[in-house]
Amino acid sequence: MASYDPVAVSGYVDAPPRMGFFTDTSVCIGCKACEVACKEWNAVPADGFNLLGMSYDNTGRLDANSWRHVAFIEQPGFGGGDDPRWLMMSNVCKHCTHAGCLDVCPTGSLFRTEFGTVVVQEDICNGCGYCIPACPYGVIDQRKDDGRAWKCTLCYDRIGDGMTPACAKACPTESIQFGELSTLRVKAAERVDALHAAGVTEARLYGHDENDGVGGDGAFFLLLDEPEVYGLPPDPVVTTRDLPEMWKRAGVAALAMAASVAVAFLGRRR
Repeated sequence: MASYDPVAVSGYVDAPPRMGFFTDTSVCIGCKACEVACKEWNAVPADGFNLLGMSYDNTGRLDANSWRHVAFIEQPGFGGGDDPRWLMMSNVCKHCTHAGCLDVCPTGSLFRTEFGTVVVQEDICNGCGYCIPACPYGVIDQRKDDGRAWKCTLCYDRIGDGMTPACAKACPTESIQFGELSTLRVKAAERVDALHAAGVTEARLYGHDENDGVGGDGAFFLLLDEPEVYGLPPDPVVTTRDLPEMWKRAGVAALAMAASVAVAFLGRRR
């Protein structure tokens, strides 16, 4: 069975290949070059300086002013030894195949691009906030000064000109890889096989499965532990995915009810 194509469903004809991110956390060094590059290119406001207690993670989470977030996760005594293991991960909007944020937007501010990504048009956003609870990953956020929603655009302006997104361009270890989504999925599977062969049996992919609750992500990850360790939902579900079928069933039920009322009314008249 052919996989769901969000670009074709959005009405694009002769569109380019779907583009996305593959983030390999096994080679992330936590340098935060991606965070800085994202802020500089997209003119994202500063978060202020907050070390969040004793953590090197000074951004804490994805929000309206952090479109890339590098998490620092310390695992003391990993593998039974005395030394801790550090897990680092550059998180970002997933650009879901079935995007709940896009489904609930009443103004058309959120739209699907010809590259399969999901972008917010800030000049159309009215700050209603419907998109925020619709995201299963908690990615979208509103800015306090104007209430509008903001998130990663996958550098729509750059990829439209054949350029690499700022975060991937700045990554010194190629932890963040940008390209055609189908090609990235093949590379990711090969990378997992290589890690397993090297004894890193805990390596696994997250967000790559087209049969998951969001139809697969446009930005997916190689993790070295369970998704919950990284603050990711283990089984994300976009509830609006089933809306067309729900409306169809509701329509059939309404017609059946109307027919029953009509039959009863005609029966009484007779």
